[in-house]
Amino acid sequence: MEHKIIFTGPVGAGKTTAIGSISDIPVVSTESKASDEVAKQKATTTVAMDYGVMKLGEGLKVHLYGTPGQERFRFMWDILTIGGLGIVILIDNDREDPLADLDFYVRAFETFIKKNALVVGVTRMDTKPRPGLYSYHTRLSELGIQAPVFEVDARERTDVSIMLQALLAMLDPGAQR
Repeated sequence: MEHKIIFTGPVGAGKTTAIGSISDIPVVSTESKASDEVAKQKATTTVAMDYGVMKLGEGLKVHLYGTPGQERFRFMWDILTIGGLGIVILIDNDREDPLADLDFYVRAFETFIKKNALVVGVTRMDTKPRPGLYSYHTRLSELGIQAPVFEVDARERTDVSIMLQALLAMLDPGAQR
């Protein structure tokens, strides 16, 4: 059995890094030199997708697809969600208004979320601890969504693994890493 999981969120939230930390194959990435306002944040940005694979054992695989964070590449979001079973929204807590970012991505993927599993990972809580996880749960409740929310260091395989295990348990309680 194979699953397809989507990673989305704003530029710099850690999508490419998270996929790289958990993938059992070298990540296929479409990083290009940032040429607009993103260049102020980081040197490169995803322009089409990132792709990795996490092997679960017994022939089970999870295909991991990362969306570009920039809204101008939004057309890729719909393409990448085709056949997806779950979504990870990564939010950078160090951005100006991370709860507004959560609102934006929940609304952008609303149709997909209604039919599939969702987890939220909050990165950079070590540099900016507020808003806290409770605030994210509250915002999701206000949006009519119940989903697990995790503090995640996208560089840490264990953090990403725990988040994905929660998502996989919602999809298939028998799937284990």
